[in-house]
Amino acid sequence: MAMRYFEDLEVGTVERFGAYPVTREEVIDFASRYDPQPFHLSDEAAAQTYFGRLSASGWHTGAMMMAMLVSHMKEGEPLASLGSPGLDRLEWLKPVYPGDTLSIESKLIDKRRSKNRPEMGITKSETMVLNQHGEAVMRIISNGLVRVRNPEADA
Repeated sequence: MAMRYFEDLEVGTVERFGAYPVTREEVIDFASRYDPQPFHLSDEAAAQTYFGRLSASGWHTGAMMMAMLVSHMKEGEPLASLGSPGLDRLEWLKPVYPGDTLSIESKLIDKRRSKNRPEMGITKSETMVLNQHGEAVMRIISNGLVRVRNPEADA
């Protein structure tokens, strides 16, 4: 199977993908396990906050984003991903509610070869999670590690 390597990635490339339906059951289940704040668990409690109604945890939004990203990386020509050393920025911009459908718009904003690890390159992407109205609900600037096709080639 063909793979996409570091050399195949072009700065400025924008990809749009995903369609993740947010369900009430999943919002409550995730919050019960990992972020049990009342406005993620109860309509009554959420009505007393600026959310106005039951909303997904921001961490749940991140998990849904990750599920869409990994699914996308496996499609077509899979990305030769080696993981991520972390995020530069994470912003939760709008609440996510049961009934929303999330998607992703991701732009590669930088890439460079690793100085210490010739078998990998380092990428930087801006990823926007959008709701069904095209409104941004989450923004991250993330770093990725991607396998280099030919580590012996000049960087």
